[in-house]
Amino acid sequence: MKLESFWQATAPVFNGAAVGELPSKADVVVIGGGFTGLSAAYNLALAGVDVVVLEAGEVLSQASGRNGGHCNTGVAQNFASLVESVGLEQASIYYHAYTDAVEYVQSIVKQESIDCDLIRTGKLKLASKAKHFPSLVKTYELLKRTVDSNVELIDASHIRDEVGSDAFHGGLLQKGGGQMHMGKFGIGLAQAAIAKGAVIHAHTPVTALQQIDGHRYTVTTSRGVIDANRVLLATGTSDKGPFSWFQRRIVPVGSFIIATAPLSDAQLKQAFINNRTYVTSLNIGNYFRTTADNRLIFGGRARFAISNPTSDARSGAVLRQGLRELFPTLAEVDIDYCWGGLVDMTADRLPRAGEQDGLFYSMGYSGHGTQMSVYMGKVMAALLTGKPVSNPWQRSNWAAMPGYFGKPWFLPVAGLYYKAKDKVS
Repeated sequence: MKLESFWQATAPVFNGAAVGELPSKADVVVIGGGFTGLSAAYNLALAGVDVVVLEAGEVLSQASGRNGGHCNTGVAQNFASLVESVGLEQASIYYHAYTDAVEYVQSIVKQESIDCDLIRTGKLKLASKAKHFPSLVKTYELLKRTVDSNVELIDASHIRDEVGSDAFHGGLLQKGGGQMHMGKFGIGLAQAAIAKGAVIHAHTPVTALQQIDGHRYTVTTSRGVIDANRVLLATGTSDKGPFSWFQRRIVPVGSFIIATAPLSDAQLKQAFINNRTYVTSLNIGNYFRTTADNRLIFGGRARFAISNPTSDARSGAVLRQGLRELFPTLAEVDIDYCWGGLVDMTADRLPRAGEQDGLFYSMGYSGHGTQMSVYMGKVMAALLTGKPVSNPWQRSNWAAMPGYFGKPWFLPVAGLYYKAKDKVS
C-alpha cells in the first residue's frame, strides 16, 4: 500500500512551472496553486492580465489533489437546515451556485479538451439508519418544490437497485453531480493557464505581505520579491505564511481516503450499479465512488486528526474496516493507495470570498470544494479586473472563531461528540 494520493500518483507530469528568477512586478499575484488559484490564473490570462501564481510546494499538492474525487451539485449542508438558518432565497442562491459550478467545470473540460474521466451520473445520499430516511424525505420535498425538480427519492425497498449493500435504508439522488480524475483535471487546467500566458512558480512560499496602498502589495517569497497591483489568496487551510487573519477563521479538518486495487466488472456491477458518487448520512460517515480503471475510492472522517503519514496509515485501517462492514463482498480486496488531506472548514460550512485589507480571497469550501473552487477562480478573476460579477460568498462579516488561533486543539473532542451523536441519532 502506497501512502500517497491516487490522483497525484497517476496524474500526468506537470512540466510547465517557470524556471529562473521571479519577475519584479505583476498585475496580479495569485498565492496558491490549487483549483482556485489555477482557475483564477486561467481566467486572468484569458483576459490579457499579467498573472503570476506562487505555490509553496508542487501544483495540486494540497486539497485539490488529495480529495475524494467528487464534483457534485447541492450545498454541503442539509438543504432544509440551511433554509432554516439563512432563509429560502439565500439558500436557493447557494444551491444554484453549486449547479453553475459543476456546469463550469464541465465547460472548461470541454473547451480545453482535458482528458480527466469526467462523468455526470449523479450523487446519491444514503440513509445509514432507517430513522435518517424521514430527513431525506423532508429535504427531497423541499428541493423538488423550490430549486431542483430533477431530484429523486429512493425508498428502502428499492435501494438495492442502486447499491449492493444491506447497510442502507433509502437514498436521495441529485442527478447533476459528477466525478473526475482530480490529478488529470488539475494538470490540464494548469497547462491551459500557462498556454494562455499565466506564469506558475512552484516551491515558492510567501513569507511576507506588505500593503503599499489600496490593493497594491509587496509580496516577499523565499526566492525574491514581487510588486503586485493586486493579490489573490487561494491558500485554503495553509497554516504557514503571513495569513493569520484567515487562519483564525478556517479550521483544517483531516479527511482520509483509500483506493482499492482494480475490481472486477462483476464486483462493480453488483455493488455500484449506476456508478454514482455516494455519501452516507452519518455525521462521521463515508463517501465513495469508482474510477475509470475500476478502483473504489473510499473516504471519510476516519479520525479527527491532522493528516500526516502516521495518521493517514491509522485512518486507512479504520476505512478498510468500514469498507468491509458496508460491502462484505469486497472485504478481501487489496488496498493500493492511502492518503489524507485537509478540509478548509468554516463555522457554518459556507465558503467565503471577497476582500480584506486590500487582499482578495476565496476559501473555506468545507469539503465541497472541487466544483466551487474552479468556479470561484472565474468569479475572482472578474472581481480582480473590475468586471461586474455575482459573488455568492461575499459576506459583510466573517468573525474569528472564539478561542481559536490556527491550531485545531478541539478536533479530538469534536470527534468524540459526533461519534456519540451517531450512536443515538
